[in-house]
Amino acid sequence: MSRTLQLTEQLLSRPSVTPEDAGCLEIISARLAPLGFECERIDSGPDTFRVSNLWAVKRSAHAGAKTLVFAGHTDVVPTGPVAQWSSNPFTPTHHDGKLYGRGASDMKTSLAAMVVACEEFAASHADAHINIAFLLTSDEEGPALDGTVKVCEALTARGETLDWCIVGEPTSVEKTGDMIKNGRRGTMSGKLTVKGVQGHIAYPHLAKNPIHLLSPALVDLVAIEWDQGNGFFPPTSWQVSNVHGGTGASNVIPGQVVLDFNFRFSTESTPESLQQRLIAVLKKHALEYDLVWTIGGLPFLTTPGVLVEAVRSAILDETGLQTQLSTTGGTSDGRFIAQICSQVVEVGPPNATIHKLNECVSVADIEPLKNIYRRVLENLNRTLV
Repeated sequence: MSRTLQLTEQLLSRPSVTPEDAGCLEIISARLAPLGFECERIDSGPDTFRVSNLWAVKRSAHAGAKTLVFAGHTDVVPTGPVAQWSSNPFTPTHHDGKLYGRGASDMKTSLAAMVVACEEFAASHADAHINIAFLLTSDEEGPALDGTVKVCEALTARGETLDWCIVGEPTSVEKTGDMIKNGRRGTMSGKLTVKGVQGHIAYPHLAKNPIHLLSPALVDLVAIEWDQGNGFFPPTSWQVSNVHGGTGASNVIPGQVVLDFNFRFSTESTPESLQQRLIAVLKKHALEYDLVWTIGGLPFLTTPGVLVEAVRSAILDETGLQTQLSTTGGTSDGRFIAQICSQVVEVGPPNATIHKLNECVSVADIEPLKNIYRRVLENLNRTLV
């Protein structure tokens, strides 16, 4: 069994359902400390939702060294019905060339690969010109309020400079390395409450139906082209996720209707511009309403440059694949790191089974992923020599 596979199985055995870390960071710290990493816990949050965070850094003795950060999360989503798994989700199990367990793809395999890549790099580069760091949390799958964002705030306060970052999110489609994320769309949600007047359904002239009032505005909102995207991002999308109206009785006109919606937006739009355009539609239809906004993350983009080329080259040399750059999919903690680091790329194993029952990773993908991370270290180190 390879060291990467062994460490992956060790991490998979820990039931680290968010916000629990279940000792994963202790395992990782114990591997990094002998390499010369200074390991610091920056835990955060209330006792009822305590989040485990690790900042670990190994600094080069050379002046002008730049820092590559490996970022990720030890927490996993709940398993769902355990009886519907083919094996215990926290007992690493092999079948038909795949390793099964919650977190196999998202993202304990990546964490193990990062650690072993650093071990191998350190063994062959005793006098490296690059600083290497780890930024890990147990609050990526949860609210993400006390995880990576808190570590970034602490690093900013102390003037820490981050130059490059690799997030180990599962980004590949068919085979490790066929796709990486060089950016992510922003996310912004809204809760719109349109007010009417409740009344008996047989006397509509004595009431004001908020569902009817909202409907024309909803038609307009669905039809809007918010932007056309660009060479890296698809057009911004606006989607309704929930509509709540009515008392449950069939003879009562409701007094209000609540609409939950979400923007996934490109760098062609800003939260302010999207808010203004949506509010203009509501005003056009003379609606009486309350509106609460929640910005979950701003879009970020790393254009081809030193980091992207280092990753592309590593993937090509290891797998022979010409990787595809993509900004599709959901959000990641890259959105927080991008606020303090100008070059952020996500590289990880295939994502077909993430968050599903019987989550798994192909064993054949594990060593290549570790080698890609090690090659990126080597490529970036060469730029500093």
